[in-house]
Amino acid sequence: MYFSVYCVYKLIQPIAPAILNKPSICMTPILCQLHWLPVRQRITFKRAVLVYKCRYGMAPPYLSTYCEPTSSHGGRCHLRSAESGQLTVPHTRTNYGDRSFAVHGPVVWNSLPADLCLLNISLPVFRKRLKMFLF
Repeated sequence: MYFSVYCVYKLIQPIAPAILNKPSICMTPILCQLHWLPVRQRITFKRAVLVYKCRYGMAPPYLSTYCEPTSSHGGRCHLRSAESGQLTVPHTRTNYGDRSFAVHGPVVWNSLPADLCLLNISLPVFRKRLKMFLF
């Protein structure tokens, strides 16, 4: 085993400086050509799709409990946000709590345009329109 590792090391050693001294490549144009979302938008996309699945019964029940419409609360059923399809965002005391799905999922959903939230569209159409919105 020592002999094979040593042979591989001797082969790689002269090539390594050429690989490591290569100038860095900006990936943004390549990602645009591939129609891939940047990381932050990808996270928003994943969260919005998960909330969509919760709203339309395609997600596990333990996640669906976090996506309650504003209209389901007694005192809030007459608000404008209840008619627009927004979700209730629970209050937290820490930044750590703001990162949970219970808070960030409804925040992402409420930040989407009304034409994505109100229409009863299929999941593939929702994903396509959401990606166009975020791109």
